Amino acid sequence: MNICTYSYDEYLHLIKTFHGSLAPGLIIGGFIVDLALQNLPEGELFDAICETPICLPDAVQILTPCTIGNGWLAVLDSGRFAVTLYEKDSGEGVRVYLDTKKLEKWPEVRDWYLKRKKKEGQDFDLLMSQIKEAGHNLLGMQRVKVDTEKVRRKKLGPVGICPLCGEAYPSRDGDWCRNCAGDTPYTNISSLDPEKENP
Repeated sequence: MNICTYSYDEYLHLIKTFHGSLAPGLIIGGFIVDLALQNLPEGELFDAICETPICLPDAVQILTPCTIGNGWLAVLDSGRFAVTLYEKDSGEGVRVYLDTKKLEKWPEVRDWYLKRKKKEGQDFDLLMSQIKEAGHNLLGMQRVKVDTEKVRRKKLGPVGICPLCGEAYPSRDGDWCRNCAGDTPYTNISSLDPEKENP
């Protein structure tokens, strides 16, 4: 059994290395990406959309050249466990998703996915064996046409220097960087000098 160009065991090793743990969603994500790639025309340049930030973006980044960093992967959080791979210019592609109608045959996968059992009540070994046994049979697929303008990452545009912090930022954000305007997840406690911190 292969997932893209990797054996199943090689893919599990990649998951542990990249993601930090053997996540069931990332294993299913491998089957999702594999099925999507099998149904794209060979040799086409493609982009990707993940409909959840949970696990699936890592599967796309492990198995395709699409990453968040290069802008070929968009994460649009609709809360659905689905990946779309589509041709960059035409927008034509395939959407693959975890199909809830197919879960009854694999009750441990169903209970994990639908959160019917708390993590401590799950049988992890049974869950993993059911995912491996089911593979592509957990999935549904649709042909789609993506409105590429809705998912294309916006260009940075002109860059300014924030008059408050002195750092560069996209000028489109206004007179100050978003951090100095109050849109930040942290509080600056003190500045550190990298040369003194790392001799």
